[in-house]
Amino acid sequence: MRWIRDEEFIRGSVPVTKFDVRIAAIAALEIEKGDIFLDIGAGTGSISIEAALQGASVTAVEAKEEGVKLIGQNAAKFGIAVEIIKGQAPQCLQVIRQINKCFIGGSGGNLKQIFERVHEKMPSGGIIAANFITLKNLNMFVDLLNHYTYADVELKLFQVSYMEQTGILKAQNPIFLARGRKP
Repeated sequence: MRWIRDEEFIRGSVPVTKFDVRIAAIAALEIEKGDIFLDIGAGTGSISIEAALQGASVTAVEAKEEGVKLIGQNAAKFGIAVEIIKGQAPQCLQVIRQINKCFIGGSGGNLKQIFERVHEKMPSGGIIAANFITLKNLNMFVDLLNHYTYADVELKLFQVSYMEQTGILKAQNPIFLARGRKP
C-alpha cells in the first residue's frame, strides 16, 4: 500500500490534513472497499483522495471555491473519482442519501448541526471521525458522541515534528482526532 505524501498534492492557500494525521484518520474510519464516504470541509481533498484509493465511494463537501477546484485537480492527478459538492454544511447535505463513514475536517461553526445531519443519514455501525485544533470544538464533538451513545469512542492528540534539511525539527500544529461508531 502506498500513502500519498503532502508534497504530492496540488495545494493553494487551502489547508491540507498533514500526512501522519491523514493516515491516522483513514485508519480510525476503517475505510475499506465498498464504503460510502462523506468528507465535510474537504479542503484540498487529501482525505477524500486517500479514502477513494482504499476503495470507498467518496463525496467531498467544500464551501470555498479554491478548495473545490483543488479537490477536482487532485482527484484527476491521482486518477480517482470524487463527487464534489460546493456548499456549506449542513445545508448542502440534504442531497446526500446514505453514508456509512464520515470525516469532518471543517465545520464552519456548524459542528452540532452537521453531526446531527450525519447521524440521521448513517446506519448503525457507521463511523464518524473529525479533526480539531480547538478544545471547544473537540469537547462539543465528544459530548455529541456521548449524547447519541456512540461506541468505540477514541480520542488522540497528534503532535508531529519533521526534520528539515538543516537537521532542525519543525513542529506542526497539534491536532486532535476523535471518532465513534453509531450504535
